[in-house]
Amino acid sequence: MANKLSDVTTSSAHLGLFEALPVTAEATTSRVVVNNPLLRVVVFAFDAGELLTDHSSPRAVVVHLLDGAVRFTYGGTEHTMVAGDVIYLAPGERHSLIADAPSRLSLVMVDREPGA
Repeated sequence: MANKLSDVTTSSAHLGLFEALPVTAEATTSRVVVNNPLLRVVVFAFDAGELLTDHSSPRAVVVHLLDGAVRFTYGGTEHTMVAGDVIYLAPGERHSLIADAPSRLSLVMVDREPGA
């Protein structure tokens, strides 16, 4: 589970992520699990009350809440997410979140083409 660039033509397994990335008191932590020219997958762990301030990504983004509860805002609308919920963000969409409970989410950033 390293941050180095991975080969897009090589399959890989990333197991035990919850154990490797526990929710830490009063913190937000993350781990890059896949990083190649087409996509980047990052798993985040948030303690209750932690937040990500308003920002954007040049890539398309898929957010999948794995456990917990967060309030996720984009396009001026706040969405209450629970485990299993998914949000898709178009490239450049500004977004932020606040964790209402200890939470973990998977963030997948996708390029339209390599190097884009």
